[in-house]
Amino acid sequence: MKKIYADLHIHIGRTYTGRAVKITGAKTLTLDRILVEASEYKGIELLGIIDCHSPEVIIELEEGIASGRYHELEGGGIRYRSTTLLLGSELEIYDEACSGPIHVLAFMPTLADMKQFSAWLSARMKNIHLSSQRIYETGLNLQKKVKEMGGLFIPAHIFTPHKSLYGKGVKSSLTEVFDSSMIDAVELGLSCDTPMASRVSELNKYSFLTNSDAHSLGKIGREYNEIYVQSADFSEFALALKGQDNRKITANYGLDPLLGKYYQTACEVCGERTVSGATACAECGSARLTKGVSERLRELSDQSGKGITRPRYVHQIPLQFVPGVGPKTLDKLKTAFGTEMAVLHETSEEDLARVVPPKTAALIVKARSGKLELKAGGGGTYGKVKS
Repeated sequence: MKKIYADLHIHIGRTYTGRAVKITGAKTLTLDRILVEASEYKGIELLGIIDCHSPEVIIELEEGIASGRYHELEGGGIRYRSTTLLLGSELEIYDEACSGPIHVLAFMPTLADMKQFSAWLSARMKNIHLSSQRIYETGLNLQKKVKEMGGLFIPAHIFTPHKSLYGKGVKSSLTEVFDSSMIDAVELGLSCDTPMASRVSELNKYSFLTNSDAHSLGKIGREYNEIYVQSADFSEFALALKGQDNRKITANYGLDPLLGKYYQTACEVCGERTVSGATACAECGSARLTKGVSERLRELSDQSGKGITRPRYVHQIPLQFVPGVGPKTLDKLKTAFGTEMAVLHETSEEDLARVVPPKTAALIVKARSGKLELKAGGGGTYGKVKS
């Protein structure tokens, strides 16, 4: 048994032919570059790529397996060097039971399963080549299909104001749209942490996941999970989500929610943060307010969350947020210590100071332990490090 790091929400920006998959994703966010980044620089051993339903991505995976660059694992997933790719698909549902659009993640055990799932999806969406597309099917039927194929069903960034379960998708309960017994875990999103989500009692039975939702290579691993498994593959991951056979999630590493883009309610026009319950912006008078995750959770909360046993949630700040850590400094750190995970978790302040200025080394250690002063984000703008 071993502990591994897992980031299970990575987009593909472009295919090997240059075709767009996630339109807002970076052009450098290709399948091969993602795997190289995760394996060689980030130290992520279990990687969920959630655009694997796209036909050109399937072709690229098939060709990689045929050439020997990748290989399929008996327990599910595709291995590249020290990283296992989990085959995922992010989908949008908006059926008659929904109050707003909801994004969900579906993971399949094998490439053959994903190919079959893609064919099923293609008859139910307008463009199978693109990421995060609306599927013209009910949430319940989508759940049934995923389970029928031996897959995993995980609502994505569940508190984000736009296109999420609790953001606008339901009034108060996931049972308005889904069968609660066919949900394998929930993904918290960047503006939420375990203590916050633990205030909603219907989530008590689900594992919490913290993932990056990366739209660029640099964002891979900004949130991730520590998982205790026998090996990095689909079947072991499924056991860990259920806490079975001593497999389990042992820690969630995520942004301090204050750094998330939607922590506080904020004006969509001028960006001014507003007080809870405000109907108009005090700065510019606009009524276009994006309700923050913190305010939405106050509406949904039905328990304190205290006394509930969960994996520890480690607030940390990705290296890119740390003042003084630009692209050149990042490269120096990776060259010296191997991976970003090594810098974040294992390297002493003394060793860091041999590579970067002592002030920067001290800030990295503070970031590691969540001790930097922060300004809250909101309305689509990330929070900032004050120190």
